Amino acid sequence: MHLLISNDDGYQAPGIQCLAEALAKIATITVVAPHFDRSGASNSLTLQTPIRATEVRPGWYRVDGTPTDCVHLGVTGLLQQEPDMVVSGINAGANLGDDVIYSGTVAAAMEGRHLGAPAIAVSINSFHPQHFATAAHVATHFVQQLIQKPLANDTILNINVPDIPLSALAGVKTTRLGNRHKAEPAIQQQDPRGRPVYWVGAAGPEQDAGPGTDFHAVNNNFVSVTPLHVDLTQYSAMDGINEWLMGTELGHE
Repeated sequence: MHLLISNDDGYQAPGIQCLAEALAKIATITVVAPHFDRSGASNSLTLQTPIRATEVRPGWYRVDGTPTDCVHLGVTGLLQQEPDMVVSGINAGANLGDDVIYSGTVAAAMEGRHLGAPAIAVSINSFHPQHFATAAHVATHFVQQLIQKPLANDTILNINVPDIPLSALAGVKTTRLGNRHKAEPAIQQQDPRGRPVYWVGAAGPEQDAGPGTDFHAVNNNFVSVTPLHVDLTQYSAMDGINEWLMGTELGHE
């Protein structure tokens, strides 16, 4: 089994180091990850400039691009052997609810799935984790599970792990995405020349975070496993949209 490992925190981040060490015990691994922290890059792909990939040690590549760039290169030409699976993480900080829209961690897994490889994204529920080993153990378990029992081709798993010792985990729950209140206001400051600059505000607090959500599971010491659908079409809304469009005439110039 050949695993492609990526993340959005950068190739030197402790989370990816811990994940790679754990997965190397069960498979051949290749790490292709951003040179710097690219958190929040979502599914962005670099199209206007060339991308450099540098092998910093055998099987480890740093890329001056986004997480999506990393996986795209890893699957479509950087490596001599295409990977059998993409594993993204371990992200320092949870990717719960609305976070998945912006997450480079989730985007890396999604790119792998788009390109035909089974994929999972793994995050730990702390920006200063103390228990990466717990998340690495969980990731290894689910990689082995996927090898034995593959999932549908349009599904990736978004896995969030509490930052606690392995022995303190309450179990595993299948969850749906919750959601947050809107983000905090942008923070305005001034650069040294007196011109305004802005920092994006913090993510909003939990809103829909009751039983069944990813928020609720992690807050109660469960590993949250949320299946994400790569096809973004809202099929249940199609009949309603057809009715809404009835009688629409675009006209002509």
